[in-house]
Amino acid sequence: MMADEFAKGLGILTGSGLLWMTLAGWYNTPHFDGAQLNGPDPTGLGTYGEIALTIKEAAFWFAILGALTFWVLLPAYREARDAVAE
Repeated sequence: MMADEFAKGLGILTGSGLLWMTLAGWYNTPHFDGAQLNGPDPTGLGTYGEIALTIKEAAFWFAILGALTFWVLLPAYREARDAVAE
């Protein structure tokens, strides 16, 4: 049961992290001599660029919150439920 939750959390973390790194590499790496992946968001993008930046932020938070959910919150809930049942 715990290995299944770990695999789900790891899948969410790696999949969303890869999406975030790809979009951050495209939009937040102005040049390779300075900031990479964490540079400022560009301005003056079109509709698709703005959608990509929104997806980038959503992927970041989904990676963090998804992994925490499967690695911390669900096991803690199950342990608390078992403790109350005893």
